Amino acid sequence: MSKKHRREEHEEHTDESWLIPYADILTLLLALFIVLYSMNSVDVKKFEEMSQAFNLALSSGTGVLENPAAMVTGTDLDRNKQDKGDKDKKNQQKEEAALEAAIKQEQENLQNLKGQIDQYINEHGLTTDLETKLNNSQLMITISDTALFDPARAEVKKESRQLAVAISSMLENYPDYEVIISGHTDTTPINNAYFKSNWDLSSMRAVRFMDILLENDKLSPERFSAVGYGEYRPVADNDTVEGKAKNRRVELSIMLNFADPNDARTIDVPK
Repeated sequence: MSKKHRREEHEEHTDESWLIPYADILTLLLALFIVLYSMNSVDVKKFEEMSQAFNLALSSGTGVLENPAAMVTGTDLDRNKQDKGDKDKKNQQKEEAALEAAIKQEQENLQNLKGQIDQYINEHGLTTDLETKLNNSQLMITISDTALFDPARAEVKKESRQLAVAISSMLENYPDYEVIISGHTDTTPINNAYFKSNWDLSSMRAVRFMDILLENDKLSPERFSAVGYGEYRPVADNDTVEGKAKNRRVELSIMLNFADPNDARTIDVPK
């Protein structure tokens, strides 16, 4: 009987020492969750104090909390975003400055070319036959048909070839621009052995003038194109003799590379 009594007495006193480390683990986990919750707005000084307290409590040497620089806070993220935004803004400003410099350089180039052509016009008495106009998209040289062609013909007159050759020589110094040669007529219909319509006449006049320009092997043919508009892009009234004369023309357009083609404001070039 005595042995049985001692066994029952032993079973009533179970060893509960495991509760102590279990309680410590729960306490540490609670503290960890509190730290994680508050990490988005951490005060650096308080963070360091908390780090020291945790290290003393854990007594486990160096931990992550001992090095606040290893933790990315919400403030750090905001600062990184701001730095990236500042960098993007600076890059955009550089690109805009480079574009403005390129536009300015192009305008200077075409102003110089316009000056050379205007000088040629004055020296050769062509003020009634040629006109130059520079805007924010192109330099346009307008040549009357009588300065280049016989009536209803598309071959450039021998005495007029010098003009095309002179223009091609000037273009040598400006090889990076697209050049468009366009032919225009008045509304008087044409139908002869050479041309069946004003479309034909205007197109062939543009092509024949371009042919002389491209005899200069220093020019790049891939940058040149010719087009005919017939009577459909007049610049004057076709009801008068003077208006028809203005509409019969060849236009040489040197296009800017960095410009809005819809911006046709004329630029005043200093004399």
